[in-house]
Amino acid sequence: MKNICKLFLLGLILFSACVDLDIPPKNVTTDDALLTNDEGIDIYLARMYSYMPFEDFKYTARWGLRYQSWLGALGTDGTGESLNRDGECAAFTREDDPYWNVTKKPASDNIQPFALLRDANHLIETLPNYKSYFAEVNYNHYLGEAYYVRATVFYAMAKRFGGIPLVTKVIPYPAESDLLEVPRATEEETWDQILADFDQAAALMTPKSIKTGYSNKYVALAFKSEAMLYAGCVAKYNETVTGRLTGFGQKTGVRVMGFAEDRWQAASKKYFREAYKAAREVMENGGYSLYRKKWSPNNREAQYQNMVDMFSDLTSPENIYVKEYVYPTMTHGIDAYSAPFIFHAPLSSGSCPTLDFMELFDGFDRYADGTVKVTDGASNTEGNYLMYDAPMDFFKNAEPRLRAYVIFPYDIFKGKEIEIRGGVYTGNVPVKPFFSDYSYANSETRYQSLDIYTTANKTVPKTLYLSPNDGNRQELIPFDIKNDGNIDKGDTITAAGANGPFYDNGECSLAGLYLRKYLNPDPAFVAGEGKSAQPFILMRYADVLLNVAEAAVELSLAGESSPDGSDLLQVATDAINDIRDRAGATLITGKITPDEAGRNIVRKERRKELAFEHKSKWDLRRWRVQHYDGRDGFWGEAKDKNFYSNSSRYRFRGLYPFFSTQSRKYFFDARFQWISLKTFEYNPIDYYFEIPGGEVSKSPVIDQQPNR
Repeated sequence: MKNICKLFLLGLILFSACVDLDIPPKNVTTDDALLTNDEGIDIYLARMYSYMPFEDFKYTARWGLRYQSWLGALGTDGTGESLNRDGECAAFTREDDPYWNVTKKPASDNIQPFALLRDANHLIETLPNYKSYFAEVNYNHYLGEAYYVRATVFYAMAKRFGGIPLVTKVIPYPAESDLLEVPRATEEETWDQILADFDQAAALMTPKSIKTGYSNKYVALAFKSEAMLYAGCVAKYNETVTGRLTGFGQKTGVRVMGFAEDRWQAASKKYFREAYKAAREVMENGGYSLYRKKWSPNNREAQYQNMVDMFSDLTSPENIYVKEYVYPTMTHGIDAYSAPFIFHAPLSSGSCPTLDFMELFDGFDRYADGTVKVTDGASNTEGNYLMYDAPMDFFKNAEPRLRAYVIFPYDIFKGKEIEIRGGVYTGNVPVKPFFSDYSYANSETRYQSLDIYTTANKTVPKTLYLSPNDGNRQELIPFDIKNDGNIDKGDTITAAGANGPFYDNGECSLAGLYLRKYLNPDPAFVAGEGKSAQPFILMRYADVLLNVAEAAVELSLAGESSPDGSDLLQVATDAINDIRDRAGATLITGKITPDEAGRNIVRKERRKELAFEHKSKWDLRRWRVQHYDGRDGFWGEAKDKNFYSNSSRYRFRGLYPFFSTQSRKYFFDARFQWISLKTFEYNPIDYYFEIPGGEVSKSPVIDQQPNR
């Protein structure tokens, strides 16, 4: 992708060049110049790739495909992966820039699908006229790239809108209105076209990319497996939404959303089969494998470091398709906005992982309901807080993968200890739970309301100290630092440490944790806007293993036989265990079962492995589990939706370490986020984005969503 982007810049120069002073100036170069040589094709493909709807560091779910990295954050789209202080932290119910608008905008603005479709269709229709100029393998590959681009655009639109206009040929301008207007196809026709285009791309493209930045046969198959999983789930799980999530357009009478009652079962089985077959072909013949360069059995430190390194190693055998960056010409800003508070440049804490996300992972003692244990009682309202000599002791058995994704309180990052405290407690030990009610109904009650903080009740002395400001303006608490029985001058401790949480400053550790995944760990690296150059892995071998496992379980649930004669559930089990083994997690014993419990094992593993990679928000949508009635399976495992939410609205929790001056130990409190409060809302209507109103109003054939 790095080389593709460089070629795009060259293409812009050539496309604006005037080749003959004796003829009128041209602002577009001719097909004869571009489509008669490999160098010209490079420029053509570079332009297309530069407008591809890839979601990486420069994509923000709230804003859409603007391709800027301002306020860059990951996992803040209402999935529970992470939280941040800004308005972009909201449920994924829309994009400010819809991926639909017909108008072609400048390259600096958001990218538009129909302009890209025109380029792909033009190459498909026109390149055959120049076939003799190319070696056959190159000619076929170039055509395959065009089909791959078209499939990718259709896929990006379909998962947002359902049935879309299937523009599969160049529309001439000017033309009769009946040629210019392409109505929305049915959702089933749309997914069938995506399937056909990915298949055609895979059939034409070379097994290995012929140049850096190009795709290849297995890139197409990997993305096909992902797209077909989405299609199969939409066909199946639309039926689980009250009233069936389907409907017809008013202008055309076409089923633009959902599947017919007599078609959804057959369609879902077909798509799951195609997902399975595509993933299996990548596994069998693609030559990829999980990254294990520093991995060592029974060595948790090596397993952790292995997973830290894998996201920056461009030689990783796991990488299927990567978007590269290079400083200073092509950069992004993930470090400038999502690093811990002490590294803010100019902001920080854009991606603060939640306790809900942390609880997906192995390695923690738990209550009977599955939540992390912070007291010696039967719930976090009973008994006394558990005490730890150091906060990292709480995480000593956590999956190495989690530590590679998340910065724990007092772990080391960029050579510095990341000091995170919810507050300081100066009262006697043992310490009782601060609250008697930790449910959603009490989620807005904050530590600041406690008598031990406010001293509102004069019979209760102030024993809890919290920080209302940032690290430089905190209240100082006298503390015997030397532990010699004397508090010397200057012996003090701050309430929230260097990184918060700070009550009135959202630029801190909102939920008690920080993002580590993708951040630059080099102590010599100085973050800043437009200074980060880490690559973003758009597709990796772990995706394929998770795709094959999910498709296998779905086929088993439907009573289908294996498309290639393999043992579906053994393939699924082996795929999940390969990922868990690399992650340092506990392996599954026996086979995954063909039921909801088995399906949820796969879903949970997917949410863990692919976190912060722009995958979870789409998974929750296709599983149809984000609205209230479906939220028991919100995390890929059973949860009490009444505890975590209230009707359509829900919140996420943090894990906050407190320091006890009496015991000189730490304890943890688990409660709903209390800094920069974020409440999310999701309804069944949100599984399909609204078609831009302007496109509907000006067209005689473009239908709005039936439920809008």
